[in-house]
Amino acid sequence: MKEYLLRRILYMLLTLFFVSIIVFVVIQLPPGDFLTSYIAQLATSGESVNLETIEALKKQYGLDKPIWEQYLLWIWNVLHGDFGRSLLYNRPVSELIGERLAITFVISLFTLVFIWVVGFLIGTYSATHQYSFGDYFFTFLGYIGLSVPAFMVALILLWVAYAYFGQNLTGLFSPEYLEAKWSFAKFVDMLKHIWVPVVIIGLANTAGMIRTLRANLLDELNKPYVLTARAKGLKEWKVVFKYPLRVAMIPFISTVGWSLPFLVSGAEITAIVLNLPTSGPLLLEALRNQDMYLAGAFLLMLSFLTMLGTLISDLLLAWVDPRVRYE
Repeated sequence: MKEYLLRRILYMLLTLFFVSIIVFVVIQLPPGDFLTSYIAQLATSGESVNLETIEALKKQYGLDKPIWEQYLLWIWNVLHGDFGRSLLYNRPVSELIGERLAITFVISLFTLVFIWVVGFLIGTYSATHQYSFGDYFFTFLGYIGLSVPAFMVALILLWVAYAYFGQNLTGLFSPEYLEAKWSFAKFVDMLKHIWVPVVIIGLANTAGMIRTLRANLLDELNKPYVLTARAKGLKEWKVVFKYPLRVAMIPFISTVGWSLPFLVSGAEITAIVLNLPTSGPLLLEALRNQDMYLAGAFLLMLSFLTMLGTLISDLLLAWVDPRVRYE
């Protein structure tokens, strides 16, 4: 297992190196660069920039160098903990990401808890009460959750809340706490508003987990070892929870690593609709404006978290499922 773990870490580092090259090249693929977009915005607003200013900006941001030299400079700084300076906001990338990372992490963590708790309970109930009224009801809700996009649910909920109850559900804080420093009162106020993005963002994933867990558990409940356990006189809850449910949860354990990048990225479109101060809209804005250092740092971080999560999933799968062994 130690050799396997060491080999996987080496593969991760090598993969991350190639991913960094791809990320940097992809960001450079659209015609022009940040400076071109910036000059176009100035021209649209009626302002003009002389050639000396343009050359000074190119030199300041290193855009006058070849792309390979820009990449080497960027990756060298990343290895030393410096993700560069955002061209769009003229601030260090680490500061911009750090400001939104905490709130994104809290929302995503609450969403994951919501998905796992609700999906686990309802999926188990639907499998153990097959073809009951509750099973049909939750199946119907599951289909709605899978078919309707999260941002559409957000728009409908916002309209209903404002039109019929006079409530504005956007944002995470009340007006008096928007600019206030962090305190216990501000944290409590955030908890009062956080249920809206948690339910909306987690709706589709919860519905998917319910359907998958129900199907897997139904498949296990009809196998001979379950019938043997019942014949021995074991209580029904022991029969379900001790073996079939453990096996039915394997698909979720094998994909638990996907939750790591989700904790950082969040749901971009839904976050924009709900006006959430998360990292998703920041990443989208960086990509739209070709802010290569900010976008590159985000994409590189998401890639690293995906690979780390995959490694964790593989190790958990080997621990939970005795049929899986690594030599």
